[in-house]
Amino acid sequence: MLVRCCFPLNRKVLLPLLTNTRLFSCSSTSTATFTIKITPSILKQCNSLTHAKQWHQQSIVQGLLHLVTGLIGAYMACNSSVTAIVLLERLPPSPSSVFWWNQLIRRAVHLGIPRHVFALFRRMKSLGWTPDHYTFPFLFKACPFLSLGASLHATVARSGFASNVFVCNALVSMYGKCGAITHAQHMFDDLCHWGIQDLVSWNSIVSAYMWASDAETSLSLFRKMTRLDLVSPDVISLVNILPACASLAASLHGREVHGFAIRSWLMDDVFVGNAVVDMYAKCGEVEEADKVFQRMVFKDVVSWNAMVNGYSQAGRLEHALSLFERMREEDIELDVVTWTAVITGYAQRGQGCEALDVFRQMCSCCSRPNVVTLVSLLSACASVGALLHGKETHCYAIKFILSLDGPDPGDDDLKVINGLIDMYAKCQSTEVARKMFDSVSSKDRDVVTWTVMIGGYAQHGDANHAIQLFSEMFCKSIKPNDFTLSCALVACARLAALRFGRQIHAYVLRNCCGSVMLFVANCLIDMYSKCGDVDTAQIVFDNMPQRNAVSWTSLMTGYGMHGRGEDAVRVFYEMRKVSLVPDGITFLVLLYACSHSGMVDQGIDFFNRMRKEFGVDPRPEHYACMVDLWGRAGRLGEAMKLIDEMPMEPTPVVWVALLSACRLHSNVEVGELAAKRLLELESGNDGSYTLLSNIYANARRWKDVAKIRYMMKRTGIRKRPGCSWLQGRKGVATFFVGDRSHPESQKIYETLADLIQRIKAIGYVPQTSFALHDVDDEEKGDLLFEHSEKLALAYGILTLPPAAPIRITKNLRICGDCHTAITYISKIVEHEIILRDSSRFHHFKNGSCSCKGYW
Repeated sequence: MLVRCCFPLNRKVLLPLLTNTRLFSCSSTSTATFTIKITPSILKQCNSLTHAKQWHQQSIVQGLLHLVTGLIGAYMACNSSVTAIVLLERLPPSPSSVFWWNQLIRRAVHLGIPRHVFALFRRMKSLGWTPDHYTFPFLFKACPFLSLGASLHATVARSGFASNVFVCNALVSMYGKCGAITHAQHMFDDLCHWGIQDLVSWNSIVSAYMWASDAETSLSLFRKMTRLDLVSPDVISLVNILPACASLAASLHGREVHGFAIRSWLMDDVFVGNAVVDMYAKCGEVEEADKVFQRMVFKDVVSWNAMVNGYSQAGRLEHALSLFERMREEDIELDVVTWTAVITGYAQRGQGCEALDVFRQMCSCCSRPNVVTLVSLLSACASVGALLHGKETHCYAIKFILSLDGPDPGDDDLKVINGLIDMYAKCQSTEVARKMFDSVSSKDRDVVTWTVMIGGYAQHGDANHAIQLFSEMFCKSIKPNDFTLSCALVACARLAALRFGRQIHAYVLRNCCGSVMLFVANCLIDMYSKCGDVDTAQIVFDNMPQRNAVSWTSLMTGYGMHGRGEDAVRVFYEMRKVSLVPDGITFLVLLYACSHSGMVDQGIDFFNRMRKEFGVDPRPEHYACMVDLWGRAGRLGEAMKLIDEMPMEPTPVVWVALLSACRLHSNVEVGELAAKRLLELESGNDGSYTLLSNIYANARRWKDVAKIRYMMKRTGIRKRPGCSWLQGRKGVATFFVGDRSHPESQKIYETLADLIQRIKAIGYVPQTSFALHDVDDEEKGDLLFEHSEKLALAYGILTLPPAAPIRITKNLRICGDCHTAITYISKIVEHEIILRDSSRFHHFKNGSCSCKGYW
């Protein structure tokens, strides 16, 4: 049809239409008169909303109603969905025009507006339109939760599309994304039963299991698909299954998929190449990942990020940084993933300051951090105790990340909150950490929330609170993971809570079927050693299917704490037999064991062999162990000579070791020298002042004792009060010096008085030199009588069954008089007395102690 058009036209619109236009007249003005034949092809060439409206106007004037669908397409092409919907609503329902509703719904899906998607669907239904088999897949793709998806499934069944392969594939995918993996599997089984499954069906079910974090089943289904030659995997199949190989560290299966991609000529696809690089990197095979990366013809930022992440996670930060710099040199746009990978790498190595510096660079480049970035940054702050920077990160999270308006925190919110709890706990702000923990409702806390709070208490706060919180977690039916169990075991080790530690061990064995994670087993060795049961620690060690350097070192430490130096040396040589190379920590533990067992010659030999035989340079802590070794043996001259020959400045721990030896051997002159060096180093350790005060008191230099106490008071240093505790039938009982607060204190003091009288009869004489006050000997004896470890022992004898071991823990070193008294008491009672002080364990039995005088 020919129409007359009289309005201004843009030359860019005019030229493409000349072939369909007959010119009737033309003037020198900007207005031309044309007769134009309007066709659907002309409408398809419309590229602006203004022109679409002009053609719409002319079609109305000329009554060209059959062009409505073309106009709808023109409006949609110009992103004017509202006008397109108005036109569509005026059309009578027809199967052919459902296409335009589908296009509108599809556009809303791509824009990520699920509410708009379902509003369109409801409007479509209300106008009498019947959805087709293309409509439902779009709806399922936008479905935000399971109940709505199930309702749509019922609508599909009523509409007669229940066996349509396109709709059923979308159902499998929807159920997988909504976490209803059982429903997804049933839908897939129906597809197989009807014999209509295709490649998309297999891809959808494999992807569904990946959404459910069931990588093993995903891999099993993929193998079944390829083994039965049901379909040939495509790019989507490989991109789905390679992350499953990565999450399982199944590098062998990943290699098979890689080989298939090469044979099928799919490696040229950048998505497949990226997935292969990521798979090798996450399996720890960064060299293979780099080979694939170097051979990729086309690389995008994801390719580079996969390699940077791979090197970072493998602990090869130098390679990650090198690649990071190459990206900058080649002007590759750094995105948030790139920055986050570098920040995470520094955080994992405990280089928090460097991580913070990279974060500042990231902000200066206007790259906005995401949740993973903030969590890594909080970890970096925690690693260096950067509380101020952690608080700044907290403020940033409140402004830009956390959704504080909603009633419940989302997954991303919870990840950030967990990171904040961990940061505050590790920065010694456990009260703030607990407030954040309490701000999360009980139903919203996940296992990580509980774990970081328990770990914070166990390592940096109050171990009692850690155990209480662990018990509360069980009451809430939250299943602990391996990290939770490790944190709880650390708390048990700190408190010497053997009974609770055994309960955790039993839980581990029941729930892990004997397959205990390596770091949990290492924590069990540490817990048993520090709770006084090193023989059980050896049993745990012997039953470990695999061991690392920490396993061997933990067992050696345990033997050293118990004064069993020969066993520690035996473990060292067994470690050498399995070709493990000892490092500085190994030798530190070995020297400690020799020091606490009186093995002076062996200790000297190991110290000399460190550098010559194993290439390990001694550090200040190794010299401190040697000073302690010679000091305990009374060889203070050799200890002083070693300090003078140190290649670095002696640290406070070296002088404390010498001062402790001077206290043991009553050497005032050398003790004063050590104390003077400590004061010059501005060491605020109360133990240093206490040791010097004890040396003066033992030499009856009471004026000097008063001077030290005045100095402590003036500088605000307070002596920690002696405290002992043990676990009885009714829980943990704690005692301080002269404590009479216990409900059974009268019976405790009566029992203790009876014990003292009995051991005096067999030769015990109170060592009044350990009563460090200027009073007469009788009063000194009374002061010794009230020491906390004696009170704890009397309570244990009073309440525990006959012959049951009495396990006492003291926060300070046991005094000489208490050591002698308990040795005598072990002669007259049937109990084995196991006392752990701040330095080591003492096993008293039948009138002797395991320390053999080296304590």
